[in-house]
Amino acid sequence: MRKSLVKKINAINTGYSFLVSSLTGAPVTSGMPPAVSVELTNRCNLNCPECMTGSGDMSRDSGFMSEDLFGKIINELAPYLYNINLYFQGEPMLHPGFFSMLKKCRGLNSLVSTNGHFLSAENSEKLALSGLRMLLVSLDGMDEATYSAYRVNGSFSEVIKGIRNVTDAVRRNQSELKVVIQFLVNRFNEHQVAEARKFAREVRADLRLKSMQIISRNGFKKWLPSHKGYSRYDIKCKEYTLKSSLPDRCARLWFNPVITWNGLVLPCCFDKNASHIMGDLNEESFRDIWTGPRFKLFRWSVLKGRKMNEICLNCTSGLRGVRGDL
Repeated sequence: MRKSLVKKINAINTGYSFLVSSLTGAPVTSGMPPAVSVELTNRCNLNCPECMTGSGDMSRDSGFMSEDLFGKIINELAPYLYNINLYFQGEPMLHPGFFSMLKKCRGLNSLVSTNGHFLSAENSEKLALSGLRMLLVSLDGMDEATYSAYRVNGSFSEVIKGIRNVTDAVRRNQSELKVVIQFLVNRFNEHQVAEARKFAREVRADLRLKSMQIISRNGFKKWLPSHKGYSRYDIKCKEYTLKSSLPDRCARLWFNPVITWNGLVLPCCFDKNASHIMGDLNEESFRDIWTGPRFKLFRWSVLKGRKMNEICLNCTSGLRGVRGDL
């Protein structure tokens, strides 16, 4: 009961500080984040072309988070967390200590996003019994050719088998794990959305449509779907721009920071290359970083002019005119 009260009071304090900051334009930080994204690894088995990891455009070092560092994060933040996302860049199930780390998250609303290539019968059984709240499985096509257009070096049949493995394990164990199929809508697969919905119903999973983020200069014409309702971009003066007014506020800076595999604290999930390091958990506590001068300055910069921050230019916060759960 006391733990629940601590989380609730913290969430109220965080929400109040975000509201005051948004109204006054002066950053106020009260409370700890009620959610956090933790990158177990930024390595991946696939080479998706519009992904920083898969495309090879990531300039920061790659590696695996140590279990000691993960334990430190859980010990400090668990009293305040409603949600913990065990992914950022890379494939989290590549981590050799994945299930050991997942075990440390029992009692928290934990979420994992995977490309689906590690959902063997054995791993699916473990996931169903792990206490994990949600598993997002990327399936970006409904046949091998369409799927492989984006998921380079991936296997459509292996992912389909993996989805069936995990949904079967959920039913067999009467698990509360929610399985969500995530469909990244692009020019090659937009005609298969209905087929994806049918498959999701068949395996008793939810379907989430996701708009495609473009990171390469030549990627827009190749990847954006022809149906404008599935795109997060508009064309203005022959330039692709985000369907967002980018208001000078962003809840992510108060509610959901990111921690990289090597302990760097980032403002949000759009800072994929760690261009804005708020602090290092190997040297400081999370609280000191969260309330420290670098985070305060970054929040101030967003409140004064969000369009001036490069990482904000692909942000979905405030996005309008896009279909589905994107």
